[in-house]
Amino acid sequence: MIDPAAYFEQELEAHATALEAVRSTLKEPFVRMLEVWTTAIRNDKKIVFFGNGGSAGDAQHLATELTIRYIRDRPPIAALALTTDSSALTAAGNDLGFEQLFARQITALCRPGDVAVAISTSGRSPNVIAGLKEARRIGVVATALGGRDGGGMKDLADPIIIVPDEASARIQEMHITIGQMLCGALEIQLGLISAI
Repeated sequence: MIDPAAYFEQELEAHATALEAVRSTLKEPFVRMLEVWTTAIRNDKKIVFFGNGGSAGDAQHLATELTIRYIRDRPPIAALALTTDSSALTAAGNDLGFEQLFARQITALCRPGDVAVAISTSGRSPNVIAGLKEARRIGVVATALGGRDGGGMKDLADPIIIVPDEASARIQEMHITIGQMLCGALEIQLGLISAI
């Protein structure tokens, strides 16, 4: 058994440590990612998110923040998650193999100048790597939110925001925090809302 109060404190302390590491190391890649997103949307392009498991949930969350709203009502921003169409996901997995899940959709839905945002705590998922490779092949800006050492994504994504932590839970917590910050900053950069 655990001491729930001690566990509560331990988890919050681990979160605070991860947050401080992000604050001290990731400002520059955050600014670069925002520039890439802003350029794409100003040029009538879109942002496409993808990942597995909890990262799939983050992909859907962030795409929704952009297409609907984040801070307050404003015109929609073109974004989508490649993790929501159950027919496409199961067909790709069955007919082409799970590794092609994102690459196939990127080929179908993305055009040069669009932005692909891969989300992975390890950076080693074959379908995420294949998606980034396909994005680069067709002229889509390949970017990522990663963790640990970045895995194979660090050689395929630019910019890449690598959360300097080893625990998947901490990395995912920072991914959604950074992702929401990017959504808010993008709304402001595009002049869709005033600075808060």
